[in-house]
Amino acid sequence: MRIDILGKPESGKRCEKTLENVRQALAETGVEAEVHLFRDRRKMIDHRVYVSPALVVDDCVRVAGRIPEVREIIALLAERPRYQKRLNAA
Repeated sequence: MRIDILGKPESGKRCEKTLENVRQALAETGVEAEVHLFRDRRKMIDHRVYVSPALVVDDCVRVAGRIPEVREIIALLAERPRYQKRLNAA
């Protein structure tokens, strides 16, 4: 699984808070994922996102323009078919 956080170069604290929430959600669920933080306008435009921060899970924009809470991120991870059994067992 790959999780990307997209943000503008000047939106530091919002991106850092999103990254912190993603790491906490991954720790709570035990799911392994590649987490990348991009502060690049070009990357945002490539994903058709114009507000930051944006949370991209497996190349699909899931949240844009706000900081997702840990519970919401866990729910997004639970939607992934290959991780449903692992999350339901926990």
